[in-house]
Formats: sequence, structure tokens, C-alpha cells
Amino acid sequence: MVVAAATAFSPVLIGDAYAFKLFGITIFGKDEDEAQQVPDPVRYKVDLKTDTADPDLKEALQNSSRLLSDQKLPVSGDLGVVVKARDDRERLIATLYEKARYGGVVTVTIDGKDIDDLPPNPTFDRAGPVPVTVDITPGPVFKVREVQFGGDAANHNPADYDLAPGAEAGSLAIIKAGDKIVEQLKSEGQPFAKLTERKVVADHRSDTVDIVLAAEGGPVAPIGDVGVTGEKTVKPAFIQRYSRLDKGEAYSPEALKKAGERLRALGVFSSVTIHEGDALAPDGTLPMTIEVSEGKRRYFGVGAQYSTTDGFGLQGYWGHRNLFGEAETLRIEGSVSRLGETTDLGSLDYSAGILFTKPGAFFPAATLKAGIVAKTENPDAYNATLVTASLGLSYELTDRDTVSASGEVSWERDDDAFGINDYLTFTLPLQYDRDARDDKFNPTEGYRATFSAKPGYEIFNATPYAAFQGSVSGYLPFGAEDRLVLAGKVAAGVLIGGDGIENIPATQRFFAGGGGSVRGYSYQEISPYNDNGDPTGGRSYVTGSLEARIKITDTIGIVPFVDVGTVSDSTFPGFSDIRAGAGAGIRYATPFGPLRLDFAVPLNKYEDGTDYGIYAGIGQSF
Repeated sequence: MVVAAATAFSPVLIGDAYAFKLFGITIFGKDEDEAQQVPDPVRYKVDLKTDTADPDLKEALQNSSRLLSDQKLPVSGDLGVVVKARDDRERLIATLYEKARYGGVVTVTIDGKDIDDLPPNPTFDRAGPVPVTVDITPGPVFKVREVQFGGDAANHNPADYDLAPGAEAGSLAIIKAGDKIVEQLKSEGQPFAKLTERKVVADHRSDTVDIVLAAEGGPVAPIGDVGVTGEKTVKPAFIQRYSRLDKGEAYSPEALKKAGERLRALGVFSSVTIHEGDALAPDGTLPMTIEVSEGKRRYFGVGAQYSTTDGFGLQGYWGHRNLFGEAETLRIEGSVSRLGETTDLGSLDYSAGILFTKPGAFFPAATLKAGIVAKTENPDAYNATLVTASLGLSYELTDRDTVSASGEVSWERDDDAFGINDYLTFTLPLQYDRDARDDKFNPTEGYRATFSAKPGYEIFNATPYAAFQGSVSGYLPFGAEDRLVLAGKVAAGVLIGGDGIENIPATQRFFAGGGGSVRGYSYQEISPYNDNGDPTGGRSYVTGSLEARIKITDTIGIVPFVDVGTVSDSTFPGFSDIRAGAGAGIRYATPFGPLRLDFAVPLNKYEDGTDYGIYAGIGQSF
């Protein structure tokens, strides 16, 4: 069982107001500001009536109503009730239009009186909550009858914009169609594209809608001079070069979006805004300005966790985000774990490292990484002490495809099933990564595929070897707003060469089990075992996971899952000893990805093996 806790969890207690926050986000309770008394507080009670059997429409109307969602909070004065009610009526009508209900009627009464009949300064009986009734008659669903595209959009097909005759004529679909037309014209290199006409006429006799959309593309213009403002310590030439907005390149909104994301990902800027020129330059190009605001260059942090098997752990780090003026990062980090589990200081797990990263090295799309890390590892399978130095380069082929290559030199001393042995290895890790997911922390569609090759040479035993690994994960959404997402992952690896497995360091052999592979088993529990019952690590493995990510509310989800895996001492995976784990998890959505808590049990546990596992983290499991 593993339970993690960090200093980021902060309960706040202030008088009658209380809140539990995680990373600054209120999980439950009230913030201090929310608990402040409003002047002349008036409470109300709302009764929202929807004359519809459509559950999706009913839910959308309920979610749109601020009267309903805020009814536990007082408003300021009797007039505050009226203002809130009028705002709610506009919101509900807009929701009906979004659902193609142009004949809908929303009637709001306060204390039995229609809000349109109330005096400018109404007064209500405050003996109890003021009664507010919202009565909604949705009316019929309007369909598209005729669509006309004009101007530079004349040759576009309405069916490509969900506006084919007979389709539901929701207002949101019409707005999105206009935006999409403009976006497509801009993606063709026309930066001044705009919508010149958007007309919607509803015929209440036939419950149909006629739509007219016209657009003007304007001149085709490539990217012009790119200026930089707001920088202090980061070199402006680097900002322009790393953005990859080069003069003469084709203009596209996607290029600007990617440039902003790329610069923000450096971590040195608190904000990045790209401004387009209002007019073309004399040479026919579009000038641009990248406006940045730099954040703090130095940072540090600490963390802690607790495990019933490994005791307490502490981590700390210090970093610099702009070492030489081109967003170079230097990070020094250290950790110690298994505190309290052993009184032998030599049996604790230690780690210390220095990492250097240089973005835009040699080419704008290349990143240089160098580091040296020393650590001790003491899982059940082995005890290892190692020092690793690495130098590598990654290169973005496209927005989805990245390749990387590096060189690593590592000294390692292992105490495992083969006794105490020293290793000195030189390896050349190579990797290809294609990431087509829609979200890295909470994907709902797309896929990710990785493949790596790691040829190496163990110097003390004059042993060449190579490891090959690959994985594919995919995501398939179902239902409105992706309420259900099926997620699957398959991974496999093979280790060749090395004569006996004992000639390869323990940290480079294959194991499975734990939160990153087969949940329900302890970390690296799945392995071949020798005659003495000691885990040796294997030459090949195959693992697979299947999850059903079910959204219960906008923030809460449950995830039943099944994991399977096998590790073999043969070069090719054997399936004579397949281990499986099953369980369920809870997800809580946050702006930086879901908080994850999983519980799993082994379906065919080892004798005297782990009974269950609990795993916590940020982001989905894969």
C-alpha cells in the first residue's frame, strides 16, 4: 500500500468559513472571500420547471441557471434578486437557442410577480427566502432549411460545417461555422480574413431556419519582420528564433498558436502574446510582435511522501531558468526515502543530480540535455548503487514527432540474486516518439506510440547487448462531452546479447509490477525467479492495460481497469506466467490534469506476495 502526501495540500480554516485546497484550487468548502457577508443580504429559493422530456436539454438548462447554482448564496438587496433573475432569463434563452429551440419561452416570477411587471425598486417579504419560479417552455427543435455561403466562402460545402439541410440549427453550430470559415481562410495565408455577413432567419410556421454566411479573405501575406518586446534577461534574437516565426514563411493561425505554446513551455515567461500588425508592410508581408513578460529566474521546492512499505521520503530541488540568456536551465535535486523503515543509513534510498538543458541548440527545434545523477535503489529485487552521466540531443521533426539520441556512461554496483557485482556500461539510447493525443495529461482521443533502441557495452565483462522497447496507447471517446473514454495500452521489450543475464546491470533488466505497469503488484514484483525464490529480472516483457474512464460530474470520474503482464528470462516473450491485476480509481479534474487515486488487487498473486496496491499521482495512468 502506498499513500502519498505533499506540502501542496493546504487546509484553510477561518471562523465559520472553511476550505480544503489542493495546489490553490478549492476541493470543498468555501473560500474566505465567499464567506464574506454581502451588504443587505437577501436569500431566495428557486423552482426551475422545464417542460421537456429531453434529459440532455434539461441538464443544459439546469447547468446554465445561475439562480439554481448560486441559490445558497445571498444577493445584495431586493433589486439584486431581480438583476440575477433577468440575467438568468438571458442565459436560459441563449441555451435554448444553442439547442435549436428558437420558439422557446422563459417566464420568471419573483414572489408571484413577473419580473417585467415589477417596479424599479421592488420590495419583497423577507420573512423567509424570496420565492423565485422559472418556467421554461422549450418549444420545437428547428431544422436547417437553406444555407447560403457568400464571398470567398461561396465554394464551401455547408455539410462540412454541420449545417446541411435537415440538421439541427443550433446557434452555437452557426457561430462555429462562421468562425471555422474565417479560420480556414486565415490558414490559407490570408491574415485579414473576416466574416462580412451572418444572418439567421427562423420560420416559426415550419420550424426551420435559413442561414446566410459570407466572408472576405483579403490579401495573401507571408510573415514579415518579427519584433520582441518586454524581455529583460532573455535575448530577443533567441525568442524570435525559438518561436520559429521566420520572415517569408506562410502565415497561419496554427503557426502563431504553436509559437506561443513553444515559448510558454520554456518556463521563463509568465505570459506570451503574439500581436499581428494592423496593416501589411510595404513589401507585402505581415509584421508581428512577440510580447513577453519574464517570470522569476530562480526557483526551489520541497516535497514529501509516505509509503507503508518504504516509509517517509523527502525531496528538494533548486533551479535556474535562464542561465546564459537563452532559456538554459540548471537544476540541482536530491532525495532520500525509506526513512523510518530502517535504522541503517546505508540502506536508505538516496538520489542527487545536476541537470542542464539548452533549448534551441544548433537548430531551433533541437534541445541539448546533459546531466549526472548518483543514486541508490533498494527494491525487493536488488540493491544498486550507480552513477550515470549523459549527454543527448532531441529534435522535433513535427508538432507530433520527436527523435532523440544520447550517450550514457554508468558505473553500477549490484547486490542481487547473482551476488555482488560491479558494472561499467556505455550505452547509446535512441528514441522515436509520436504523440497524437488531444491532451497530454487527460487524453480523450488520439494515440501515442514510442520506440526505443539502447545498444550498450559492459566494459568489465566485455559484453555487448541491446535493449529494444515499444509502446502504443490509444483513446476512444463515447457519448456527449466524452462522458466515457476507453483507453488501452500495450508495451513490450526485448533484451539481446549479454551472454548470461547476470552480465547486465540489474537496473537495465526487465521487471514489471506497480503503478506504471501492472497495478495490484508491488514495484518490480513480476519477474523470473531462481531456485532460491530470488527475482532475477528478465530479457523480455509484455504488458497491457485497459481502462474505462467514466465522467460522473464535470470534476469527478471513476475508472475501472484491468492490467496484465509477463516477464520472461527468454529472448522472446513467454506467456507461461501471466500476471493480472484489476481495480478501480477516482479522478478529480484540475486545470493541470486529473488527480488520480487507484486501488488494485492481484488476480493471481505470488505466494506471500502483495495483497493490494494504492497508487496516487497527477494525470491519467497513461
